[in-house]
Amino acid sequence: MVERGGVDEVLAALADPTRRQLVDLLGERGEATATELSAALPVSRQAVVKHLAVLEQAGLVTSYRAGREVRFAIRSEPLEATARWLSSRAAKWDRRLAAIKRRAES
Repeated sequence: MVERGGVDEVLAALADPTRRQLVDLLGERGEATATELSAALPVSRQAVVKHLAVLEQAGLVTSYRAGREVRFAIRSEPLEATARWLSSRAAKWDRRLAAIKRRAES
């Protein structure tokens, strides 16, 4: 089972371009409502709410109620963990490619 905010969940959530835009917007703004976010995107507020639910399930955003509003904010920990995983994969491939290059040149 994948833990909340696990690499698999994060990558699946970020596979959608609208969700990536939402992550970017929340990163710039710090926090926002679904209405505020939908004003910056070519999709409906209802679509934004659905995308935010996927991001929240993946652990990428958190929400809280402020009066009558639900505000969303980014959670950096899952992104950082995914970036570390990707870096480790890239380093592994770099080592493999360097070994192939050494063999090909010898």
